[in-house]
Parts: sequence; C-alpha cells; structure tokens
Amino acid sequence: MSLHIQQPARRRRAWGRLAAAFAAAAALTLTGLPGLEQAHAAKPPNVKPVRCDEKYLGRKFPTTPPDSGPPADLTYDAWPNDENYTYDNPAKAFDGVLPPTDAQRDKAGKDYRKWQRAYAKSQNPADKVMEIYARYNAQYDKGYKDFTRFLDVKYVGNHGNPRRGEAFEARMVRKYNMVGPDWWCQDVISYIDENGEKRWRVVDVHNRRTEFKIETKSNGRAEPDQVKADRQIAKQYPKSTFRYITGAATEKSTKDGIKQFDDDLKKERGTNRTQAGVTERRSNAIERTQKPTVYTKYDKRFNPDPLKGGRGPIIDQALRSGKTVEEARRLQAMYNQNNGGGYFNRGPGGIDFSTLEINYVGTPVKGKGLDYSMKADYVQDPDTNPGYGGDAKLQLASDAFFTWLALTPDRFWVNLNPIRPDVIMDKEFAKTDAGRILLEADLTLKHDYADAMNPDKYERGERFWRAAPRTPEGMPCLPVIRQWITPKPAKVREQDGGIYILDAPLKVNMEVPTGPDVPAGGCKLTEAQTRQAEALILSVIQPELERRVNDEPSYADLRRVYSSRVAAEYIRRQDAAGPTDFRKIINSNDVSRWPLRDENRDWDKKTVYDKYVHSFRNGDYKFERVYDGKVWILSMGGVDFSKAPKRNISRTQFDTEHRGLDRTTRSSVQTEVTYQGGNAAFLGGSTADRPTIPQDPGPTPTPTGPDDPKPTGTPSTPAPGPSTTGGDQTPPAHDPDGDLADTGSGTPLGLIAGVAAAVLAAGGALVWWMRRRGARPGR
Repeated sequence: MSLHIQQPARRRRAWGRLAAAFAAAAALTLTGLPGLEQAHAAKPPNVKPVRCDEKYLGRKFPTTPPDSGPPADLTYDAWPNDENYTYDNPAKAFDGVLPPTDAQRDKAGKDYRKWQRAYAKSQNPADKVMEIYARYNAQYDKGYKDFTRFLDVKYVGNHGNPRRGEAFEARMVRKYNMVGPDWWCQDVISYIDENGEKRWRVVDVHNRRTEFKIETKSNGRAEPDQVKADRQIAKQYPKSTFRYITGAATEKSTKDGIKQFDDDLKKERGTNRTQAGVTERRSNAIERTQKPTVYTKYDKRFNPDPLKGGRGPIIDQALRSGKTVEEARRLQAMYNQNNGGGYFNRGPGGIDFSTLEINYVGTPVKGKGLDYSMKADYVQDPDTNPGYGGDAKLQLASDAFFTWLALTPDRFWVNLNPIRPDVIMDKEFAKTDAGRILLEADLTLKHDYADAMNPDKYERGERFWRAAPRTPEGMPCLPVIRQWITPKPAKVREQDGGIYILDAPLKVNMEVPTGPDVPAGGCKLTEAQTRQAEALILSVIQPELERRVNDEPSYADLRRVYSSRVAAEYIRRQDAAGPTDFRKIINSNDVSRWPLRDENRDWDKKTVYDKYVHSFRNGDYKFERVYDGKVWILSMGGVDFSKAPKRNISRTQFDTEHRGLDRTTRSSVQTEVTYQGGNAAFLGGSTADRPTIPQDPGPTPTPTGPDDPKPTGTPSTPAPGPSTTGGDQTPPAHDPDGDLADTGSGTPLGLIAGVAAAVLAAGGALVWWMRRRGARPGR
C-alpha cells in the first residue's frame, strides 16, 4: 500500500368489516378472499356500522366511560414487550405453493369456486392449490404475472390484512376502553371532496358524540389519501378531531403528514389543542397459520439438515425484499397498495438489511430445531429509499454460521503481504463467502489506512503529517506497518437456554513488524523515529480505523459474519457437552453446502491480492505539499477470527441494561418486533423437522361437474435423504465464569499452518517472527 507526495504543482387499513369474528377464520378459505373497502369511496360502501363493545366484547355497555379513548397527551409507551396479540391466517399454510405449469393452469381454469367446493368436500390441500391457480388465472390478463408475488400479496396478504387489522383494532378498543353507546366501529361518514363530488369515508373507531375519529394502523403507516380525506372531513365537520393509533414504529412520512394536518387545523380553528395526532402503541402481531400443509413454505437456512427447514418473520421479510434499490422501490409501491391491515408491516423496503446481524441463538436440542433472532435497523423512508438485499444478507449470515462450524478454527484467517502471495488464506476457507468477506475487508482496511491520513480530506491527516518523523533531507517518513483485525471480547448473556449477543466489537491492531517477511521501506528511520511514528499512528490513525471497522457500511458484511462466528461458537460448546443436530457438521472441513454464491461464485483470492499489490506499488492517491521526494505508506496484515472471545455479563447487569430484551427476543421468533421504542427491527425464526421443498399438487383430475368435483389424492412428502458426514467435535473447555472458550491460541494459528512448508525451508527465522507476534498482548 503506498501514497505518493509530489512536488507542489499547483392500513392503508382495510376498511371493510369481516362477516364473522376471529373464531370464524376458516370460513374465508371456503368462500373466497375478503372484500376490501377503500379509504374513501365514490359510492356508499357495503359496510354496516356497529357499536364497538358489541362487536368486540359481545355486550352493550349502558354508558360511555368518561376516560375512554386514547390519551390526549400523545404519550408513547416504550414497553410493548407484553403487548402480543394473535390472529389466524389459514392462507399462510399455502405460502409455499409452486408456480403452476401450463398443464396445471389449463386444468385449473378460472372458476375458482368449483375448486372451493372440491376442497370443502375432500379437505385435500391439493384442491386448495388448484383454487389458488384458478384465482391466478382469473386475474392474469390485467393483474400479476409473477405467481410468487401474486401468492404472497393477493392470496396470503389479502387473507391476512383484514384479520390483522381487526385484531389490532379489537385490542385498542379494549385497551382504551372505547365502549358504550358513543363508540362505533366502521362508521360511515359522507363528505364532499376537493372536486365537489360526494364520497364516503369508513372510520375505524368513531365517537359520535364528540366527533373524535380514530384510525387504527397495526403497522406504522397512514396512507396519504386517508389523511387527504380527513382534511376534507375536518372542513365540513368542524368539531371533528383525529387520532391515528399505530401498532409499530410510525413512519416519518406519516408523522410529518399528520403534524402538518394538525398545524393547519390549529391555525384554522384558532386553538393550541391537538386536533390531529399520532398515538404510537407498539404491539406484536403474531400470525397463526393453523394447520401447516405440504404446501407450507419451509426455508433451509440455519438448519443442519439440507432436507429440512424452518419458518419465521425474518424468512418472510428477506424473501419479499428486492435485489436492487430499483426493484425495492417497485415492490414497496406494490405492497403498499395491498397493505390495508398492516399485514406486511412497513413493506418489503422497510428494513435496512445491510445492518442485519444475528443477535440470539437458542440451545440446539437434538431433533427439536433451533430458535434464532436477527436484528436490523429500519430505514427512515421506505418509499423513496427502501431497504433491499434481504435474501442475500440472510443467506450470508447463515452460510457464515455453518462455515464457522464446519471448518476447524485454525483456518479462520486471511493475510495480505506483498511478498507472500503463497500465504493469502486457507484453500477451503477461500471457497466460502465468509472467507471472501474477510479478505476483502483486509484490503479495505489497507485502503482506509492510507485514506485516514489524507491531509486534503481530514484535519486529522494534516495534523498527522506535521507530526510525522523526517529524513535528514526533511521529507516525512513512515515505517512499514502491520495492521490486522481481530475480535474484541463479545458482550453476551447466556441464559434462558440460549445466548444473547449484545455487542460483538472488532479490534484493529497495528505495529511495526520485524522478520524476513517484511517488505523494504521507502525511507530510513532511526529506532527512535520508528517508535515515534508507531506511537503517532496508534494515537491518531488507529482509533479512526477501528471506528470504521465497527461502524461504517463498508465493513457491514465483516460484522455480519463475525456475529455468526460468536453464535457458532456457542453451538460448538453446546455440542461438546452433548450431541446435537450439528455434530456431523462441526469440524468436518466440508463446506460444499455453503459455497461462494451468486455474483461471487467465480471469486478468486488472487484477484484481491493483485489489487492489493497494485495499490502497494502505485499508491491510492496523491497530495501536494512542499515536501521533497515521496513517501511510501507500506502496510501488511490480515484478519484473524481464529478466536471468538466473549464476556458473559451477569443476570443483574443484563436485567438492568437490557430490561425486557428476553421477552422481545422470544416474540421475534414469531413476529417482527422492536425493543424499547428503538429504531431497529428484531426478526427471528425457528428451524423444524419439515421438508424444504413445496409439493406439486400432482395429477389432480379436472372436476367432473360444476357442483360435484371429485376429490384428489393426498400428495406425498419427500423421503429424507442422508445427512452430511462430519468430523471431530470441539472439546469442552474449563469455563468457571460461563464464558465461551477462546478457540485458538493468541498466535494466528491459521497463518502458522499456512506457512508450515515455508518454515521448514526458512529454518528458524520465520518461527522466531511468529513467536514474536504471538508474544504481543492480545494476539
């Protein structure tokens, strides 16, 4: 790595009402998709208002309590952890249906009702699949061509939206005591729009006496057309006030739009009292699939058996996200149009998947599957700047998890040295994305080392070069610097049958190296000047590099795979104590199931090395100062994850600093949640003894008549295949404080193993250098 100095050269909410209460969930699968009413309709909607207490509590209270309704001060309760509510979505049991073949489409036709009747008689899931295909055919010409999106948005989502929306509404009615003769649900309000046309608005919860109109949103989004309609209503019903109750983190666009609405009403009405506001009551909506079928989707990630899979909110959201930002914008708009009940939360673009990391794994009980949880930030504006790439990031976290299990820890290193092209990384590690991430992060670190001292970009750089040692000719001079990344002790809490990964920081190590593998420097320094330069680099440059490694997006993948490393180390220790489903994988050194993927499948470590050598020889940038000659910024080093140290905090500290995180994590296995009002999503999943390949509906016969179709045969499930062969297990470690063992010694074991042949040829010199490195604190 070099740098030259030259001479100076100048919800939306579903407005319809279900025909029956939540207990009648299965009826929808027999009679078709729910009819959805729009927020504002050009003709009277087919909705009958009903008293809220009668609808949700099954009785009529004689009077309206004086304190009923959401609080006037808009106070936000930051502890929603115990606010779980459930709703049934039987359509979710068919979320793994495969796209139809041409023959299946022909057989299904467009009359889905005859397949409904077939299913009603047979209760055979294959008949339900044919109904889905018929629905797909019926909308195909003017609707969705992509069957996977049709299935998710128009079938599963159309069943889930009203159910989730009404479940949240019911909870809010109870929570805020909106009972008695004044409170009406799905109340229809007529108004004149801005064009002078009569329209109707269905208000979720309406106090007819006070004209307090409440919109309940199980997600955090109020659609602009809803607020637009309410603005018109406010003009024609001047006593009306408005409240939007959100069940998730409220989107910035919603907050801004409603604040502007409130400001305008205050000005028009000459009051300082709130006229329109948001009450954020985060609640965890847990979807129940009812009875899974052979057409239920199971995902193989984090499952040790390649023929089995699991389910969870992280799988759903990752698969929904776009692969590029352009695709993500298109998908966000698509899902927004079909998110009346908040079923899709903030939409497929609501999560910043670039920040996704694993933060919990449960204890792997043999034959029982594994619970896990991931954490990722929310994006501020999912409509204009949506998150994307969730499938790839989740795949990377899972692949890295298994890579750390399959390979022995002495292989977890990479090394860029301009004179050692033979010692870059272990050959098996180089076949994985985890290995690729480590080597590319090492190259990024070398570039950042040069960038951090750039005097044209940072005051820090100007200060650094003024303090740098000089040659007798007055030119600033720096020694060769070795820099490498290692883990700091991870902050964890091991309890409740699992491990909470609270923080997994990384450390940037820097030193002036000695030994036969050190390239020659571009200038000469005395011993005192060398130590002066080393101290200057450690005080000025090293903190900035460590900040970048732990915070900057360019190292996000490195942080992601290291969090998986901490999780995998916990699994290793559990397996050492007793056999788990991961035993045949651990230390097998077989990574064939977790190879380089997608655009990186042809990646080669030599390409990264060549980029490093080019930068080493030619520099990253130039800056002009009055110094004479040039300075070479030489660096070498690597990334070493052979150790995974951790510090297990006490239960008292965990309960004090992370109060409620255990409940949040447990809920995240079933639904997307937030923690303490923060701006991060917790989403998890659970592996299970289930097939990962959805079933083909098979040779379903065409119904013989419109009223008497013949039931089909039951599809078969795939036979289990052989499991992956494995190797030795990690031996248990003496651990009186409950800490994870530091796998590997202080010396970078992989580097020693990688240069074993060179040690024999070079005699004692290389061994001495490695021992010198090993003697350094923290190595």
